[in-house]
Amino acid sequence: MHDAHPLRIFWFSGLLTILLAAVVGYYDGLLGLWLFAILVVLEVTLSFDNAVVNSKVLATMSRFWQTIFLTVGIFIAVFVVRFLLPIVIVQIASGLGFVEVVNLAIYDAEHYGHVLHEAAPMIDAFGGAFLLMVALSYFLDRDKEVHWLKKIEPWLAKAGQFDNMRVSLMLGLAAVLYFTVNEKYQEVVLISSVLGILLHLGLGLLESFFANHEKHDEATRKKTGSFKAKTGMAAFASFMYLEVLDASFSFDGVIGAFAITSSILLIIAGLGVGAIWVRSMTVYLLRAGTLAKYRYLEHGAHWAILALGAVMMIKIYGVQLPEWMIGGLGLVFVATAIVSSVLEKRRMDRGTIAKKA
Repeated sequence: MHDAHPLRIFWFSGLLTILLAAVVGYYDGLLGLWLFAILVVLEVTLSFDNAVVNSKVLATMSRFWQTIFLTVGIFIAVFVVRFLLPIVIVQIASGLGFVEVVNLAIYDAEHYGHVLHEAAPMIDAFGGAFLLMVALSYFLDRDKEVHWLKKIEPWLAKAGQFDNMRVSLMLGLAAVLYFTVNEKYQEVVLISSVLGILLHLGLGLLESFFANHEKHDEATRKKTGSFKAKTGMAAFASFMYLEVLDASFSFDGVIGAFAITSSILLIIAGLGVGAIWVRSMTVYLLRAGTLAKYRYLEHGAHWAILALGAVMMIKIYGVQLPEWMIGGLGLVFVATAIVSSVLEKRRMDRGTIAKKA
């Protein structure tokens, strides 16, 4: 498909990377260029599984809203999520005003990074709860028919027949966190995890409210082979879901970036470019029909999301894993799912040939 040619999709990401790398190299030399490259790779590694899930949601949206995701969405991903959101978090954690925090970020990035690290339990509880809700919503689905890990996923799907199973599990986890974390973090962790749960539920309710015809559309699609893409407020709800999902993935990257450099401008440049590469990968996966080619790819991405959510929860207890290990864990799930998909396709093809013979 002409639209799926890599050059048509990745040219902007590549051009922007080269331009920003030139600027960083000019002002910060080879060391700055090396740190910039590390930050880009960090962001892409941590968020590759995000691109897989994004492409599935994006496929349900109209072409107009897909374009919004790539234009307005990029602005939100780079400026709002990777610059403004950390500032708001530092505001909450430090009690400082917005302008004070901005000055802190620009002129005293080391202190800014320290305050952001202090707010890590709040960030990890919120982001971890949201990501775990995403994964549980996928696996605890009684209508899910295709299973990758045959000894686990069918059992999870069967458990999905019980109403509010995922909410009960997550609220139970929030209670466990409250009673087991450091006493000074108890309230903030409980509130943050509950807010993460509520945000996921709220976005789901919003989408259902504006798209109550979706089941009818799905039935029509199965009968006629046609598909009516989401538009209007239903598409807006999906768009907001994607942005929140992106923010949840970015938390680890933003905090981990300060272990690499204290320059807020370098962090924004590196993580911002990485975020744009992730958006481009999302579009490529969508237009190339990658999810259809690799039947277990979506499964692998959601296992990676489950793992990242669990890692964020574990970090609340002071267990710090290297960023490369966290990102590598997600890539292992995705890569294994791709290999399994290829092997399964070959097995099915051999079965089809044998039947014809």
